Amino acid sequence: MKQRLRQLAARIDALTLREQALGFAAAVAVCAFAGYQLALAPIYREQEALLEQILQQRNDMMGIDAEIVAKVAAYQVDPDAAARARLARVEQESATIGDALLAMQDGLVAPERMAPLVDAILRANGRLQLVSMRTLPVETVAGQGAGAPPDPAAAAVAPADSGSLPPAAAGKAADLLYRHGVEVTVRGNYLDMVDYMSALEAMPTRLFWGKAQLEVEEYPASRLTLTLYTLSLDRNWMKL
Repeated sequence: MKQRLRQLAARIDALTLREQALGFAAAVAVCAFAGYQLALAPIYREQEALLEQILQQRNDMMGIDAEIVAKVAAYQVDPDAAARARLARVEQESATIGDALLAMQDGLVAPERMAPLVDAILRANGRLQLVSMRTLPVETVAGQGAGAPPDPAAAAVAPADSGSLPPAAAGKAADLLYRHGVEVTVRGNYLDMVDYMSALEAMPTRLFWGKAQLEVEEYPASRLTLTLYTLSLDRNWMKL
């Protein structure tokens, strides 16, 4: 072994200075490469693994952020927005109908005052004889008897029953208003009957005319049958 080392030393001594420098540089390079492989390479591989892990976590966080943004956006959109809008429209329409109906009702004779008013005007006339007075079945403005099946042949009430209502609400208002009628039959002179009808029309509160039927019994006596209506939000009233 010593012999081989001596031979190696002799060969090195035989080399020129340049060759010795190159050999030394090569030896240093080999040592550096070996040191890199043994010490630095594992550290670099660990750094690369950590970098990949960091990038993966960053991508995962970006995905989570996107999911959070989507959920927040979905939460901000009210799923009941359409239903709330419809409810608001219905409430507004209901308020409009209610205000219009109350305004209309304020100008009409109350159902419970209808018969006394008609009778009072008849007594004030003094020249006509009351033959009969009866209440008629309560109906909706649409022509349906309260609690009865629809009657397609039922006539409309007098004009202007729903004239004060908005067009969109008139149809629904017809189902909310009740028509209270009184049938009055009187006997007397024709001119006195005209005065009686004029007095009814001149009342500060309104009545609607249904029909008027005049029958001549024995001149100059005649019989007049009048059908008068008022409107109300209440279906019930006192019977005569």
